[in-house]
Amino acid sequence: GQRDATVTVCHHLTVDLAASPRHAEIVVVAVGVPGLVTAEHVADGAIVVDVGTTATDDGTLLGDVDAASVEGRAGGLTPVPGGVGPVTTALLLANTVTAATALSTTTHHDAGVLVGAVAR
Repeated sequence: GQRDATVTVCHHLTVDLAASPRHAEIVVVAVGVPGLVTAEHVADGAIVVDVGTTATDDGTLLGDVDAASVEGRAGGLTPVPGGVGPVTTALLLANTVTAATALSTTTHHDAGVLVGAVAR
């Protein structure tokens, strides 16, 4: 199998941001800047995971990736909304249930303590 990947972390203020992910096979974007990543940032065939969600005044959700720009270049792109969000919600709920179950089986807690423990 393949291994020994090189991971590069960029900030939205990284100098020449387009150069860093341009050679990546997988690009994960979680910045909170709608449309930040365009085709110039993405290698042909790259998998692009758009984690960013920004709500507009009319309630529309926008991702950090300019989907129209990347569409012809990326090998795959998670949609916003409906991509990573439902997975995140499902995992958060599963972890909340796990934490609540662990707390309720060890000691009796009132709701305030339980909520505080899950939030930590």
